[in-house]
Amino acid sequence: MKIEFIGPAETAEDDGVIYNALVDGKTIRCHFSFEALQDVDPDNLHGNPLKQFEAHRLILLSAAESKITRGLVSGDTVNIYTNDVAINKP
Repeated sequence: MKIEFIGPAETAEDDGVIYNALVDGKTIRCHFSFEALQDVDPDNLHGNPLKQFEAHRLILLSAAESKITRGLVSGDTVNIYTNDVAINKP
């Protein structure tokens, strides 16, 4: 399976972020919920969802890649939620 993240990052209707990927030549929308963006690193919040996405882009895209490789795509969208990205802290 070939996955290439092509972007660009766009604000979603729910104040989350949409970022496109090409998966074996097919466009897949990666939707990062607003809550996932806030919970990826709650100690380092940015007010703007796009800024939060860019600050934690590698972690977020890694979560999307993991869900895509496990076949967790619904139609043409993979959804990334809090439980996919929350950092466990002691």
